[in-house]
Amino acid sequence: MARLAMALLLVALAVSGASAGSSEAETNANPIRKVVTLLQAMQKKVTEEGEREKELFDKFMCYCKGGQSDLGAAISAAESKVPAVGSDIETSEAQLVQTKEDLKQAQTDRAAAKESMAEAAALREKEAASFAAAKSELDTNIAAIKKAVTALEKGMSGGFLQTDAAQVLLKLVQGKQDMIDMDRQELVAFLSGSSGESAGYAPQGGEITGIVKEIGDTMQKSLDEATAAEGESVKGFEAMMVAKNKEVEALTGAIESKTKQIGELGVAIVQMKEDLSDTQAALMADKEFLQELDGSCGTKGKEWEERSKTRAEELVALADTIKVLNDDDALDLFKKTLPSASASLVQVRVSASTERSRALSLLRAIHKKADKNLRPALDMIALTLSGKKAMSQGTFDKVIKMCDDMVQMLKNEQLDDDNKKEYCNMQFDHTDDSKKALERKIADAETAIASAKEGIETTTQEISALEAGIIELDKSVAEATEQRKAENVEYKELMASDGAAKEVLGFAKNRLNKFYNPKLYKAAPKQELTEEERIFANNGGTPPPTEAPGGIADTGVTAFAQIRVHHQLSADAAPAPPPATWGAYQTKDETSNGVISMIDLLIKDMEKEMTEAETGENEAESDYQAMMADAASKRTADSKSLTEKVGAKADLEADLQAHGDSHKATVNEMMATEKYIASLHAECDWLLQYFETRKAARADEIDSLGRAKAVLSGADYALLQTRTSGFLSRK
Repeated sequence: MARLAMALLLVALAVSGASAGSSEAETNANPIRKVVTLLQAMQKKVTEEGEREKELFDKFMCYCKGGQSDLGAAISAAESKVPAVGSDIETSEAQLVQTKEDLKQAQTDRAAAKESMAEAAALREKEAASFAAAKSELDTNIAAIKKAVTALEKGMSGGFLQTDAAQVLLKLVQGKQDMIDMDRQELVAFLSGSSGESAGYAPQGGEITGIVKEIGDTMQKSLDEATAAEGESVKGFEAMMVAKNKEVEALTGAIESKTKQIGELGVAIVQMKEDLSDTQAALMADKEFLQELDGSCGTKGKEWEERSKTRAEELVALADTIKVLNDDDALDLFKKTLPSASASLVQVRVSASTERSRALSLLRAIHKKADKNLRPALDMIALTLSGKKAMSQGTFDKVIKMCDDMVQMLKNEQLDDDNKKEYCNMQFDHTDDSKKALERKIADAETAIASAKEGIETTTQEISALEAGIIELDKSVAEATEQRKAENVEYKELMASDGAAKEVLGFAKNRLNKFYNPKLYKAAPKQELTEEERIFANNGGTPPPTEAPGGIADTGVTAFAQIRVHHQLSADAAPAPPPATWGAYQTKDETSNGVISMIDLLIKDMEKEMTEAETGENEAESDYQAMMADAASKRTADSKSLTEKVGAKADLEADLQAHGDSHKATVNEMMATEKYIASLHAECDWLLQYFETRKAARADEIDSLGRAKAVLSGADYALLQTRTSGFLSRK
């Protein structure tokens, strides 16, 4: 608006023929051309400023749309997350309370079970002690009764009465309440030795023996019943202890599980509360920022519409003015009507001219230091002050008012800069804190990702090592099994061969004994006839012949044998001379004894070899079974460890995915924050950098304008002479 007013004022000055004419160097210049050139420069400047501001406005609105969309999505996600997390917290807290109650109940039940076990054990000890005491007493009494019965039956009652057993029996009879008094009296009299008939007592048919036996039978029955009852009590106690031990183990497992669950729930609740607090804080911050962004974007839109409208009006006014001034008829008119540079329309006193010059000097000084956006307004004031119309009016009221407006405009601009600076500083502090928090979060996420990757790599190596170990273990087991089979086959072959050789040697020895030592000969067992063959033979039939033993040399022993090669003489060879015949026959007793001894040694060697082979086989089988048990145990442990490692790897991979997602989200948030910081720098850096300079310049301008106003307000503007009649009547 200031530029528009200045342009209209210039047009009015041009139309009215006002001209400064302050320099003799401008004597030959066309004043209208200067005005048109100035207007065209203003038009170009306004257009360029509009284009720059349009570019800045488009960037700002693009940021508004993108920022609003991102903030809206973040707010929507946070608003959905807050109640969900709150519900999870409530559920987890309720679960924590229930778990604590379950833990307390399990602890109470376990304590009660242990107390019951302790009470049952104490009661069992008392019952066992009572049974032991009763059994000892019954055993003592029964032993005494048995001695008494034995002595009585043997007629040795006199010697028995002198023994401790008699005294034990006496005490028993005296304390036994379920006896007939007559029987008790007879026994007491007998055991006390006061009975006169004791010397001639016949125990086989006497009443005393019968009474004592009856007492013994009763006590033996009582002992049997007590023993049976004790056995049932022990079985019941053991069954109860087994059940209680199982109950205690189950309750202990439940307590450990509940304790672990309580710890996990506590940690999860703390994490969820922190997450909820962070989400709520972020939601509040996002809403506040979105509200500020909406306000800022809306304000910018309205400001842009107003500025665009004003600029359009300004351009239209400038175009219309240039069109008017550039018209050929107007130019011809101006050439005819404008006075020459030497013409003087008014003359004023020297004091007024001096004051105006001082004011112009001050304005020009302000013009040099002023911002380029303020220079057109200063130019307008200077032109107004230099024009003839101001001189014709005799005062500088309009110029003074323009100075006041300029001062007010400078103050308003300074106030806007102050507010803008405060906004920029606040936004920089806020975004810097957000950026630092995001950097820490990114660093933590990267650390967690690295840790998860390292854990996955380590777990993968451990899984590979376990799998390789299991494969190698299976291979070793297979090799050991094959080796064991081969050793067992070799052992069986050895035992079969040695057994067969032993039988053959035994057969040979027995055959030698048949001839040389008939007494030591063992005849072969007779053939067992079947039932049919036996019936057939009993009825006069002939039993079937005994089959040949077969085997090695018809010994009945079957084993691997080597067939000797019998060399036969060629039929074509000449017959040898007849061999010599024998003399008188002599048995080889000494030689046969040596051979039999050698056979016995061979049999012992084979028995020794078989014993050693059997011992080696047993040891090898035992070692093989132990090795199989160890291998099975190791494979079970390795398989369990492998399953746990695979589960741990899956958990680590899930954690890595979660950390990766969190890292990606945080990086995106960091990028958005850095983008916003960049926009803040684009918006605020120039202002903050030149704030003090601009503030000082405005202060100088306001001071200079004040001094110019003071100069103009104190000037004496008395019109001395005017020449308007000739100017107006000029054709």
